[in-house]
Amino acid sequence: MNDTLIYPRKGRRQRSSSWDRTGANRDAVTLEPGGTHTLLSASGAGIVRHLWLTVNAESRTYPRELVLRMYWDGSCVPAVETPLGDFFAVGHGRVAPVTSLPITVVTGGRAEQSNLAAFNCWFAMPFAAGARITLHNEADTPVSALYYYVDYDELDSLPEEILRFHAHYRQERPTEAGLELAASGMTWQEVSSRVNLDARDNYLILDTRGRGHYLGCVLSIDHLNPIRGGGWFGEGDDMIFIDGRPGIGARPRPESAPGANDAWPPTLPGTGTEDYFCAAWGYPAHAHATPFHGVSLAGVPEGEALDYAGKWSMYRFHLADPVMFERAIRVTIEHGHANCHADDYSSVAYWYQQPLAEDLPGLPPLEQRLPRSELESLRAYLETR
Repeated sequence: MNDTLIYPRKGRRQRSSSWDRTGANRDAVTLEPGGTHTLLSASGAGIVRHLWLTVNAESRTYPRELVLRMYWDGSCVPAVETPLGDFFAVGHGRVAPVTSLPITVVTGGRAEQSNLAAFNCWFAMPFAAGARITLHNEADTPVSALYYYVDYDELDSLPEEILRFHAHYRQERPTEAGLELAASGMTWQEVSSRVNLDARDNYLILDTRGRGHYLGCVLSIDHLNPIRGGGWFGEGDDMIFIDGRPGIGARPRPESAPGANDAWPPTLPGTGTEDYFCAAWGYPAHAHATPFHGVSLAGVPEGEALDYAGKWSMYRFHLADPVMFERAIRVTIEHGHANCHADDYSSVAYWYQQPLAEDLPGLPPLEQRLPRSELESLRAYLETR
C-alpha cells in the first residue's frame, strides 16, 4: 500500500473520454486514414494519472500505424511521440499481455489472435500550462472504434521544479554489424574474442540534454542475423553515459581504441542484454511479467524451428531505481556482443526532464516502421545460418 494515500490530496479529478454524449451506447469514435483525434485538451495545471484505450482497426498492424503524441505547457513539440503498441511495451505491430507497474496490456485467446487489447498507463504526467494528447492514424484503412479514458487531476498550480514526462521511439533496421557472420568459421569463440571499446556503434535508446530521471525502456528485436550454430540474439552490453562521468575503475582508453566523446568506461557499464532486463541465461522463462521488468513477446523458443529466435519485446522500468542526470544522458546497448548482429531493433525510452526536450529526431516514416513478415524474417535468418 502507498502510505501517502492516508494524507489528503489537493486537486480535482477530471476525465476526458469517448463517452456517447447522447446517452446511448455508441461510446467509441472513428478515426479515418490520415485523421487525428484529440484524447485530451486541458488548460491550466494538472497531472495525468491514468490512460486507458482500446482500438478496433481494419489493419492488423495498427499498433505500429497509430501514433501517440503528448504535448505539455503549450509546446508545439511533442514530449511523447511513439507508435501506440510500442508505447505500451509490445513492438512489431503486435499485442501481447503485459503486467507491469506503470503499463498493462489486457489480451489473450481470440482477442490476441485478432490483435485486440486494452492498453493502460499509470505514469504520472504533470503539466503547468495545458496538456494535449492525440492519436494519429497513419494507416490507409480506418479505425472503426476508438474507446478511451484520460483521467487527470486538475490543480491550481504546479511547482516550478516538477519534471515533465517524455517517451520517444527510435529504430535501426537493420543495425550495422561489425562482422560478417555468414562467413565460414565465424563461431561463438571468434565473435567473443572481439572487443568494443567505443560505444559509437551501439544501438541508441536515448540521447537527451537537461536535468531529469531515466525511467527505462522497451526494446524490440527481430533476430535476422545469427551466429552460426545458435539462435541467441543477446550478449550485447548496456552502456549508459551520464553527465560525462566515467564509471568506477576509470582508466585511459587503450591507444588501439577509436576515440569517442564519452568518458570511458561508461558511467553504468552492463554485462549483457538479458542482464539489463533483469533476467539471465538467455531468457529461460521466455515470456514473463513482473512489476519492473519482463518479456512481453518471446518469439520462438530456442531449439525449435532451426533455432530461429523470432521477434522479441522486453521492458525494464527504473521506478524504484531511477537513473538521475543533471546535464545529459545517453543510453545505449550493443546489438549482440561487440555489435556483431545486423538485426531489426526498435525501442521506446521513458524519462522525466526539465526543460522539455526539443531536439529529438522525428518519427521514421510508416513504411520504414512496419515490421517484416514472419516469412521475411525467417528467410533473412536462414541466409546467415
